[in-house]
Amino acid sequence: MLLAHRIRLDPTAGQVDYFGRACGTARRVWNWALDQWNRQYAAGQRPNAHALKRQFNAIKYLDPNWLDADGQPWLKTMHRDSHAQPFANLGKAWAKFFKDVREGKQAHAPQFKKKGKCRDSFYVANDKFRLDGLCAVLPKVGRVALRETLRFDGKIMGASVRREADRWRPTVSR
Repeated sequence: MLLAHRIRLDPTAGQVDYFGRACGTARRVWNWALDQWNRQYAAGQRPNAHALKRQFNAIKYLDPNWLDADGQPWLKTMHRDSHAQPFANLGKAWAKFFKDVREGKQAHAPQFKKKGKCRDSFYVANDKFRLDGLCAVLPKVGRVALRETLRFDGKIMGASVRREADRWRPTVSR
């Protein structure tokens, strides 16, 4: 059984900045992947999330669109899950769309995400996220204070850190 628990974080200003950049990274990678998917599908190809991820990994440190003002790849400052998980999410979204079409249900194709119009979130895998008392330990950020402890025990399967209003909450799955 998979359980999830949302806990409020008390991040520092620097951590809030990183969270915002991680959400922006996830959103930008999603939009890039969706654009590539649409182009390949329109050309009569059969795109898939794994192939798109391989394509992205080949260009992410070289393409000028993914370099900062100094010509350095800014993705190196972000944790890998913030730019890897959008591919899995996109694959699931398209699978749901095609399943709904096959079953005759009302289907909605995945849409581009726009800042301020979508939920800001990023994913952290179980091998990089851990709880230490009243702190969550996240990659590239370090220890972030929690408002309460987890109410259940078990192995952490992953966490999605989301912004709700001006508060940050990880949804921890066990």
